[in-house]
Amino acid sequence: MRAARLIKMVLLLQSRPSMTAGELARELEVSERTVTRDAQALSEAGVPVYADRGRAGGYRLIGGYRTRLTGLARGEAEALFLSGVPGALREMGLEDAASAARLKVSAALMPSLQGASRTAAQRFHLDAPGWFQEPRTPELLPAVADAVWDDRVVRARYRRSAEEGAREVERKLEPYGLVLKAGVWYLCARVAGGGAHRVYRIDRFTGVVAGEERFERDEEFDLPGFWAERAEEFARSILRAEVVLRLSPAGIRRLPHVIEPASVAAARESAGEPDGQGWVTVTVPVESEEVAYGQLFALGPDAEVVAPAGLRERIAEAARRMADRYA
Repeated sequence: MRAARLIKMVLLLQSRPSMTAGELARELEVSERTVTRDAQALSEAGVPVYADRGRAGGYRLIGGYRTRLTGLARGEAEALFLSGVPGALREMGLEDAASAARLKVSAALMPSLQGASRTAAQRFHLDAPGWFQEPRTPELLPAVADAVWDDRVVRARYRRSAEEGAREVERKLEPYGLVLKAGVWYLCARVAGGGAHRVYRIDRFTGVVAGEERFERDEEFDLPGFWAERAEEFARSILRAEVVLRLSPAGIRRLPHVIEPASVAAARESAGEPDGQGWVTVTVPVESEEVAYGQLFALGPDAEVVAPAGLRERIAEAARRMADRYA
């Protein structure tokens, strides 16, 4: 265990000019005292680890030292070949580069590890798009991806959503990162010159031009964290109406299969005590009565709409027509 930690410490110092004891402790998941002992052990073993004293001090490797401890274990090699998403790389125009990289890595591996790519491909596959929809690659995705990789400012024409007036606007953007969600590509970017980061659907871009101007990336920007926060905000923002339901025990179990997770959580929090037959009354946030009609009708006789009255009558009328159809 300690040997693996010492190797990781050397590789960390090799990849950066210097690191403080606190930074190393966080990366290695140990105490700063352990970092001090490990640095001393490396030094005694002939690895030139130098400790800079003082508040701004830290640890660094001197003399351009490079370790040869970069061999891959089989599990590490297999994980490496899993790290790419072939479909996404192809859509961004990076398939050739990824193929060349995998070939070079395969050629550099020990003979016993050269089957790692085939082993991984036979056991794991990621199919990003959702069910029952034809995936479409946005025409301008490769141009946007190039700008993201090179930190280049782009001038983009963007078609707003119908709710925003469906008009086209022009923006000068600093493209920070791409996200593929359920088969749809999004760009996380901010308007050049500052401001908050925003999310843009790639298929709504009608024009993208990347010049030679580059922007200085905010190194504190965390793409996964930003996306998770915005996705949660979006899920909450579209729930603008409420429906009061009575649900049978079966309806309660089936509810997560017909409405969004945020709505399910809110329904559970609002649930009253079950009646004598096990039915409970809940308040469910929904996008609209129209959307709720399609979702809740799937629950059939295991749900009863209490309010609003218009939705209750609409489902009742549909149930009457269905009963007549099957009479």
